[in-house]
Amino acid sequence: MQATLVGLLPCRKMLVLTLAFCFMVPSSACRQTVAKQTAVPDIKNTANMSAESNSSIFEDNPVVTTPSGSFRGTWMETRRGRRFEAYRGIRYAEAPVGKLRFQPPKPILHYDDEVDATEDGPACPQPAPVGYYIDEDCLTINVYTPSHDSKEPLPVIFFIHAGGYYSMSGRSDLAGPHYLLDRDIVLVTINYRIGSLGFLSTGDALAPGNNGFKDQVVALRWVQRNILSFGGDPNLVTIAGCSAGSSSVLLHMVSPMSQGLFHRGISISGSPITKVPLSQDMLDLAQKQAQILNCPTNSPEAIVECLKTKSAKQMGDSLTSFYVFGSDPLLIWSPIVEPDLGQERFLTMEPMEAIRKGKMHAVPFIISRTTDEFFWKAFTVLKNETLLNTMNDEWERIAPISFALPPENSAETVNRLKQEYFGGKRLVNDESTAKALGNLYGDTLIGFPVHRMANLMCRHSPHKVFYYEFAYIGDHSHYEDPVTKKPTAAAHHDDLIYLFTLSYQFPTIQVSDSKDSQMVDKMTAVWSNFAKYGDPNPRGPEYPELSSLHWPPMTPTDRQYLRFGDEFSVHENLFEDRMKTWEELYSVLY
Repeated sequence: MQATLVGLLPCRKMLVLTLAFCFMVPSSACRQTVAKQTAVPDIKNTANMSAESNSSIFEDNPVVTTPSGSFRGTWMETRRGRRFEAYRGIRYAEAPVGKLRFQPPKPILHYDDEVDATEDGPACPQPAPVGYYIDEDCLTINVYTPSHDSKEPLPVIFFIHAGGYYSMSGRSDLAGPHYLLDRDIVLVTINYRIGSLGFLSTGDALAPGNNGFKDQVVALRWVQRNILSFGGDPNLVTIAGCSAGSSSVLLHMVSPMSQGLFHRGISISGSPITKVPLSQDMLDLAQKQAQILNCPTNSPEAIVECLKTKSAKQMGDSLTSFYVFGSDPLLIWSPIVEPDLGQERFLTMEPMEAIRKGKMHAVPFIISRTTDEFFWKAFTVLKNETLLNTMNDEWERIAPISFALPPENSAETVNRLKQEYFGGKRLVNDESTAKALGNLYGDTLIGFPVHRMANLMCRHSPHKVFYYEFAYIGDHSHYEDPVTKKPTAAAHHDDLIYLFTLSYQFPTIQVSDSKDSQMVDKMTAVWSNFAKYGDPNPRGPEYPELSSLHWPPMTPTDRQYLRFGDEFSVHENLFEDRMKTWEELYSVLY
């Protein structure tokens, strides 16, 4: 079971709840580790056990009545002891099963009976440890609020989970509310269809594509109808996401389906604007999915009809069969520009073109990356003799697979990258090669796309764009040294550790004088301040954690960014020395 994802993690200890598949150890060892964990009771409702224990103390569970219906939730408690209301597992769309598989979501506009919103719903189909709650009927939304009877409606943060469009979820074990709910905001987390179930596209009416994004839109529309009753302000919605969720945030700004549904944006470590324009279908992936599950591949009709007969588990568990070289490619499914087939289209034009032409509904925007992103991917190659020899001996074949390069890339292009990052030398298992290979993985998968998105938006958005680098290294990371068990760098989506309780892998950061505890306060203050005002800079004494913060917006001529380290500091031209090579290879007019 050797797998990973954009937004999922190298295997550190493989806790029972982890959806991060083993990537840092040999696959046989990983399978043994997983096997040890799977001999457990059904764990679908064990996330946030402390919160569930708290809820049992209060027999008077909160009930909210909205224009769509009534919802019974539970009580939870933040890390600072604040009691808040949690409404989880609410279906916002009909089960996308049977005839609705591969079709746009059908929203649920009214609930006839009181909805039991006391437990997390399932994650959408994906590989996972035995016993983890997975189901195709997974289009659910969670709402966390200080009080549905707030005197004034509160800013809403709508979080879109990471996972490369094929893993993770919005469940409370992967996006726990216990840090952000110490702030006066309403937090919404969601599930959306992932993998082939969410993004299958044949380029015709059978499967036009982008259904996972259309799920997100339906969830945003649900928020507009109902969030006021939960104490949230429907006119003050911040969409935020990490990795695949980060890319989703930018796509909503250029989607005609999303206009008017949100008012600020936060993109952490991900961008849909990469090296070449998006395609209009992913028929090649549909054919591969069909081949993996022994379906015919001779026509879109045959593919879709056969895949509809396969179980959701078969669809979800087939993920690892998409890999070509080790656990690469890391990027598999992607958004498409939909052909006009009479359907409501999520994307009607290339995002880069839409931004340049001003055909977007831009909002105040925070964009970020971590310092080292996918640096740990280097170890999976360098510590595996077979992979290392293959990458060296077949560089021109492997480089486009591992580094998400367009298939038409010439030998000249891939060898230019080899020269820039390795001085043209063969890769060896040493520290300098690990650093260079880690930079290459990080730059191609995250760094350059984010760089391009930030530079486009600061030129064409009428609103301020704030750029940051997350450089803080705390007590935990999504990659920790296998010997010392300590973090060594700021890895991909490490900033989430200080925004959400990630109980599937990390302990809750307790209130203390520790730097980790202070970082929780800083990160949640930045998010809540930005959600309220559209600017992360403090306005008076409301957020003492931000008293030292001075964060200038990014402009085309003054490309400043904030570094989140032990302290806040302002710098300029984030990794632009390395970005120069990518700009030359994949040039565009900004």
